[in-house]
Amino acid sequence: MLKLRPMRTSLIAVVLAACACAATESGAPNTLTPEEKSAGWTLLFDGTTMRGWNDTRSKTPPSNAWTIEDGCLKAQAKPLITEDLFSKRRFRDFELSYEWRISPSGNSGLKYRIQDHLFIAPNDPKIPKERFEAKVERSFANRIKQRPAQGQDYVIGFEYQMTDDTKNDDALGNKKHTAGALYDMVAPSSAESKPIGEFNQSRIVVRGNHVEHWLNGVKVVDASLDSPEAMEGIKTRWADAPHVYDLLTNQPRKDCPISLQNHGDAAWFRSLKIRELK
Repeated sequence: MLKLRPMRTSLIAVVLAACACAATESGAPNTLTPEEKSAGWTLLFDGTTMRGWNDTRSKTPPSNAWTIEDGCLKAQAKPLITEDLFSKRRFRDFELSYEWRISPSGNSGLKYRIQDHLFIAPNDPKIPKERFEAKVERSFANRIKQRPAQGQDYVIGFEYQMTDDTKNDDALGNKKHTAGALYDMVAPSSAESKPIGEFNQSRIVVRGNHVEHWLNGVKVVDASLDSPEAMEGIKTRWADAPHVYDLLTNQPRKDCPISLQNHGDAAWFRSLKIRELK
């Protein structure tokens, strides 16, 4: 066996230490740099556990909507219960950074300023062509109190849209449904998403009712949640659901969790970092 000389061994140790330092400073997934720690950033996901999140797998009955895969929180495709993953902590004004990728033709999102969530009522045979929005309103009248084995838990809040803009029908039909949009309310100023299979970097800044959406280093939304444009989007979408319209326009809840959306398509989230703004 070849023995390394002490000087050569020391040199290798220095090189390895330098590489490790460089990896940390370059922002390896699910880590904070010293500068980020000093600036008040904290991790929402440690890369290996559901610590800090309300794990859907531990609920009764359990859900297969979310898992951890390759250092990511992964939304599973076509789960028994379509439901978001909620952070345990609540936030008001904040800056949030995260990385994501979406499956081909997929649709997902990240929701903030969450006002409520509830299980969607089953189809009513007396209403064969009921719009989804009307079904959500009907769900308020008769809330499902016991967690079902199958169904959809719908989250009422504001959404940073994540989608495959090249193949998703929702995105192809409406620019307010493309990657980076304030969903239904404000379209992104430019198309900045990366090709499917690559990770995108997103940032959300919320101060009062003012929000910024950033996508891969470009600010694509700069708007107010109570602007005429946003209000028109809420009114157009939720005309059949006064409960939802009231919650989104009045926002009675200010300290809210963050939720990662399961929209029935596979999606991956990592490097979720947040700092509260005062």
